[in-house]
Amino acid sequence: MNARPTAMIADDEPLLRGALQRLLLQAWPELELVAEARNGREAIELFEAHQPTVCFLDVHMPGMNGIEAARRIGARAHVVFVTAHDQYAVEAFNHDALDYLVKPVTPQRLSETVARIQRRMQQLQPAHNTDMLLEKLASRLLRTEQAAAPQSLRWLRASIGLTIQLIPVEDIDFLRTQEKYTLIAWRDSAGQAREAVIRTPLKEIMAQLDPLQFVQAHRSVGVNLRAIAHITRSGSETADIHVKGRSDVLPVSRTYLHLFRQM
Repeated sequence: MNARPTAMIADDEPLLRGALQRLLLQAWPELELVAEARNGREAIELFEAHQPTVCFLDVHMPGMNGIEAARRIGARAHVVFVTAHDQYAVEAFNHDALDYLVKPVTPQRLSETVARIQRRMQQLQPAHNTDMLLEKLASRLLRTEQAAAPQSLRWLRASIGLTIQLIPVEDIDFLRTQEKYTLIAWRDSAGQAREAVIRTPLKEIMAQLDPLQFVQAHRSVGVNLRAIAHITRSGSETADIHVKGRSDVLPVSRTYLHLFRQM
């Protein structure tokens, strides 16, 4: 039982696999990453080849998903599901033995999961109580994931110089069409105003954002309601949005003015 613990990460997004790997190195330095899979089928093949102690499985992957892969792995490893639906995952897992992580994974939440797995290993407990428990929880999570779809975007990916930036959606102040690109205006972890451009059309992005948080103000502008400092109306049935902590003034067209009449 003194052998070094090993892990496998399965996620179809390379950036998220890399981010989880870096967080794991900090939270569990003794853990050795022995495999990275791009889908559930590859996860099964790599599991059989490496027999890792812990498997971090993204729920949604092309082909065989994480839940199906977990069923194949069974009680031979400690399975940690990675999901985008925290409100459903909490209900599905809080009262049972399995672990889960919500994207984007935070260091504090990962540390809690690592501590839980380490305690389980020290107590010589099996990875899960029974295969029946795994099947019950997997089925429940699958139903709630399906009920939640289509899900709102949680982050946007933008190229900044030679680096790829994952921008949390809740940090975005506004989005604005800029020629053939979309400008993203957001605040980093220090509260500094940042900007980047991506190729995805504004219309496509807005369709995936939470409508309770982001609204269209103009055919070329989408705004986070939390970022609005105040709105000034003009006599031509249009208005201007003033953004908190920025000099930017965003137009509100006649088509969308009704969305802001109560503000």
